[in-house]
Amino acid sequence: MRTIQAAIVAAIVAAIVAVAPALSPLPAGAGENGSLVLTISIDGAIGPAAAGYVKDGLAKAAERRAAVVVLRLNTPGGLVTSMREIIADLLASPVPVIGYVAPSGAHAASAGTYILYATHVAAMAPGTNLGAATPVQIGNPMPGLPGGTPDKNDKETKERPKNTMAEKATNDAVAFIRSLAELRGRNADWAEKAVREAASLSANAALQERVIEIVARDAADLLRQVDGRAVEIAGERRHLATKGATVEAIDPGWVSRFLAVITNPNVALILLLIGIYGLIFEFTSPGAVAPGIVGTICLLLALYALNLLPINYAGLALILIGIALLTIEAFNPTIVLGVGGLVAFALGAVMLFKFEAPGYRLSWTVVGLATAMFAGLMLVVLGSVWRARKGPIRVGAAAMNGVPAEVLDWSENEGHVFAQGERWKARGIEAFKPGDVVEVANINDLTLVVRRLPR
Repeated sequence: MRTIQAAIVAAIVAAIVAVAPALSPLPAGAGENGSLVLTISIDGAIGPAAAGYVKDGLAKAAERRAAVVVLRLNTPGGLVTSMREIIADLLASPVPVIGYVAPSGAHAASAGTYILYATHVAAMAPGTNLGAATPVQIGNPMPGLPGGTPDKNDKETKERPKNTMAEKATNDAVAFIRSLAELRGRNADWAEKAVREAASLSANAALQERVIEIVARDAADLLRQVDGRAVEIAGERRHLATKGATVEAIDPGWVSRFLAVITNPNVALILLLIGIYGLIFEFTSPGAVAPGIVGTICLLLALYALNLLPINYAGLALILIGIALLTIEAFNPTIVLGVGGLVAFALGAVMLFKFEAPGYRLSWTVVGLATAMFAGLMLVVLGSVWRARKGPIRVGAAAMNGVPAEVLDWSENEGHVFAQGERWKARGIEAFKPGDVVEVANINDLTLVVRRLPR
């Protein structure tokens, strides 16, 4: 009996040992102390792709119950809408987020400064900088210009009335970054200075100004310094445990990479043009199939990208009007429509985006090449029209005279031939064989009169 009981106890213990790893609350890949650190890296401009990447990374960190997330920043800034999406996700994250400007030589400018202020712990590597957080839609590098950075020593600047819209945008940005600074207990006065005066700080200066909490040489040094630090998550005080943690990088998925490509303003404009002209070619040459399929796909991708970007719909309307006028010019040359289409397209391309954020500028080269292509198309069309008007115009039966044709079948003095891409009924005074090449001498009703080619 005791032997049976001992066997049962041993079996239970063995089962517990076997299932214990599966029931353990520690995430897969956790370090010696059971903690996992996930890393999200933003390199380049902040846009819809970066916002989606951060959202997915924070969701994955919450699912895997990571100890902290390290958000590594190296960005010149980007779109305000995407920046606010990222900040909203950071503030709602159940996992502490450490903002880290790295590696040496990196910067967190413009939108990157706001994001760094929103993180639970802010850190920088030596040789990095942050700041210049003036809203780019009102910024202008030339002092004294409307909407530009004011020059305090410029008398004309002092006397000029303030731009109301620029002032509203600036005040809104100041209130936003001050609220983030107060939430995280950082220097709110310098944050306002970064917005109003486009001020910047190095890593050590930022530490002295209480803009950041840590200057760390690398990721290992960062995790060592934040270990045991207290942060507030959803109203609760939590101590970070990063000593001996396993560090794992979260790479952007293919969707984020693809989104980063198509949301480039230049790529979006090119996709729009390919889509519209693909459909035009399909409508003018039914049955080609390929231009219609490619055009439809490109047009849908372009519209999706433009929906994510802050576009000016007046500019988009001008582009479409320009393309429509150029299309009409191709079928009914008037010169006036072509020139009007070129002007409308160029103006629409320049006006397409509401403002130029870092990394989201429309290239003048792309605009110039696209306009040049349309101008070339117009010249080709006008040239063909000019040549047609100089030469004799042949229509009807006269247009068929002398046209070569291939005999398809023949019996006595009549049969069928293939001419001008169509099958015709034909007759002649000679006998022909299938495959012979003849020429059209005349046309009677819908029957071709053919003869042998002159030698």
